[in-house]
Amino acid sequence: MDYKIGDIVETKKPHPCGSNQWEILRVGLDFKLKCKGCSHVLMIPREKALKIIKIIK
Repeated sequence: MDYKIGDIVETKKPHPCGSNQWEILRVGLDFKLKCKGCSHVLMIPREKALKIIKIIK
C-alpha cells in the first residue's frame, strides 16, 4: 500500500484512549502517527507500522 502524509489510518488494536484512528505525519524509514482521539504522537519503525495498520480511511 502507498501511504501519504495526512492519511487517516485505522489500527487493529485501539489506543488506551479508546480511539483506533491515527493521522500519518511522517512516512519513511519510520512512521510518525498522531492519535485522533487524544492527539498523542508516536514514532514507530516502518515494519511495525505496516503490521498494525488495518485500513486507510
